[in-house]
Amino acid sequence: MTHTTKKIASFAASVALAASIALPGVALAQGTLNSNDLGVGAIQSDIKLGAGDVRQTAARLINVALGFLGIIAVLIVLVGGFKYMLSGGNEEKTAEARKLIVSGIIGLAIILSAWAITSFVISRLISATADTP
Repeated sequence: MTHTTKKIASFAASVALAASIALPGVALAQGTLNSNDLGVGAIQSDIKLGAGDVRQTAARLINVALGFLGIIAVLIVLVGGFKYMLSGGNEEKTAEARKLIVSGIIGLAIILSAWAITSFVISRLISATADTP
């Protein structure tokens, strides 16, 4: 590329950049928009947000997450049990199966203690911030 071609390409790129910055401002010259012009009212009428307490919603989400983790831990214990039953007396396979079973039981204990702590904290938080006179 020659020097003049580079200058022309640079100038064209600069004009294209300036046009891409300036044209949206010119195109939206109809004035200020409000939420009804954009259809926000129609969208908000279709959205069904919960009217419940945020703390209770958070507690439900935590309970669901801990439930999924509990299911995973139980599956780990089951897989360990199947591996133990199918090991055929092989020491390596039985050791691996025992590790899986112990890991699953430890995971269940951690998940249950996390659930107990979470439910205690959430219940105390809700009772402490309740609107009772």
